[in-house]
Amino acid sequence: MKTYIIVGGSKGIGNAIVNELSEAHKIINISRTAPEMEHPNVTHHTCDILKDDLPDIEEVDGLIYCPGSINLKPISRLSLDDFQNDFEINVLGAVKSIQKYLPQLKKGKNPSILLFSTVASKLGMPFHASVATSKSGVEGLVKSLGAELAPTIRVNAIAPTVTDTALASKLLRNEKMIENITERHPLKRLLNPKEVAATATFLLSDKAASFSGQIFEMDCGIVSFKI
Repeated sequence: MKTYIIVGGSKGIGNAIVNELSEAHKIINISRTAPEMEHPNVTHHTCDILKDDLPDIEEVDGLIYCPGSINLKPISRLSLDDFQNDFEINVLGAVKSIQKYLPQLKKGKNPSILLFSTVASKLGMPFHASVATSKSGVEGLVKSLGAELAPTIRVNAIAPTVTDTALASKLLRNEKMIENITERHPLKRLLNPKEVAATATFLLSDKAASFSGQIFEMDCGIVSFKI
């Protein structure tokens, strides 16, 4: 049984990862609200990642940082505060978490770090300037830290397309919008959180021991194909 810290595990993809890992591992969730599910292997710490001190945790085998943002506006309507806020939640929160728990991770069992990017870092899309900029910073962090922390700690990221979560609810608020977004993807489907959690579980496991510094695009074909 490993010990995983999940930052942002109360909702969406983070919550799906908590559910996926909790049967076989000890999970320490850090978020502003507690997950609705209860499990003897899950411990919760209420914390605002950008404002509060992170809790002291003695043993850590893996760190998963899930908070993100979908702030879609034309560049003319994006303020510098928008860029700063997105950068803080996506990049600086991850850096804060990694720096806090790095000493414990270095002593962990086959330790790894998993972050989250977006397909918008590879595929230019209108109105994504702020989120694509911050998530591109996440990808740079993965590459740099993957090299710096090798061979002790593996560092990877998942870059999902639109996923059916509360965070994406504005994009999926009616059947027409769902249909339009689905049709844009060559595989004619969107992601669900359980799919992403399954990929996260693999990347954290010893089965993925050869992967580090990689960005795994779960894109339903939208980045890879033109059909």
